[in-house]
Amino acid sequence: MAGVVNRKISASSARTHTREANQNTTVNKTSVTGMLRRSGLLFFVGFLSWALTAAQIPAPKICGSPKGPPVTAARIKLSDERHLAYKEHGVPKEKANYKIIFVHGFDSCRHDAVIAQTLSPEIVKELGIYIVSFDRPGYGESDPNPKRTVKSMALDIEELADQLELGSKFYVIGISMGGQVLWSCLKYIPHRLAGAGLLAPVVNYWWSGFPGNLSGEAYNQQFRQDQWALRVAHYIPWLTYWWNTQKLFPSSSVAGHSTDTLSPQDQELVPKLIQRINHMAEVKQQGAFESIHRDMIVGFGDWEFSPMDLENPFPNNEGSVHLWHGDDDRIVPVTLQRYIAQQLPWIHYHEIPGAGHLFAYADGMCDSIIKAILTGEK
Repeated sequence: MAGVVNRKISASSARTHTREANQNTTVNKTSVTGMLRRSGLLFFVGFLSWALTAAQIPAPKICGSPKGPPVTAARIKLSDERHLAYKEHGVPKEKANYKIIFVHGFDSCRHDAVIAQTLSPEIVKELGIYIVSFDRPGYGESDPNPKRTVKSMALDIEELADQLELGSKFYVIGISMGGQVLWSCLKYIPHRLAGAGLLAPVVNYWWSGFPGNLSGEAYNQQFRQDQWALRVAHYIPWLTYWWNTQKLFPSSSVAGHSTDTLSPQDQELVPKLIQRINHMAEVKQQGAFESIHRDMIVGFGDWEFSPMDLENPFPNNEGSVHLWHGDDDRIVPVTLQRYIAQQLPWIHYHEIPGAGHLFAYADGMCDSIIKAILTGEK
């Protein structure tokens, strides 16, 4: 046909052409892959820079400083120059038969001493009970401790007892996050303890000694948003403040005061906590980071010991350790408390049917708790 040109292409030319086409395709794919990697890296660096900027923590407003809240509480000065605020309850310590240091929980302060608030006056007078509650570092009117560790909390408690002249031995009772603190007392100052009571103590899912399947099962019982908040506190603690204050993703439900985590019994007991309204503003007045966020970082960080490795602090039965937990606690899974009690048979374990995390506020509960710790009465 006119206008049609027939060309013969040699085999070698065809192979060369094919190689060039394949090379061009490979180069294009490599370029695209490299570009995506660079874009991903740039995105990650950009996100990290933004997160780091967002994670800049406001300086705490120290009580008694020019721009800080006023000092209204009784306080002691610790050996490292920090102040610890405290509040006394019950009979005068000079006349007391039993002296108790109470450790408050998460997002609380010295005013939230449920033992002192709900214990019957008759028992206080009959047994001669003195109770001192204190603001943990960064809470209320106690100075923040940027170097706070699991061990430092036990040493703060020991120094508080010494400065208040509570004697060579004293009792400790802690609730929730304050109950978790008592493990450090049992580890670092067992020689100073006359007895201990842990009320719904918070667990750290990363403590060694927990079977992986058990801790994993308990961890998965948490709300998804709380699982992420705990992961951040454990693996990337420097982002804890940002995570719990950002608006892109749901943060800790506990820090956000969500009632979705409360059991039916907890819901019924909430009205008993209404009295807290008068001092809620005082809890985090020095800043949220040095109070609740520092709590999460220390409580869910890497511990240098595991409660499962503790030895009986009272081998001669000169004192006792008790742990109370509700079997319907939806904040701290009961399964892990059961395992701890199995591993530490010297703990007197009390599981309360139908109870949630706030069981200590139930009528008569603290009377029973105090009698068990002080006198051994069941």
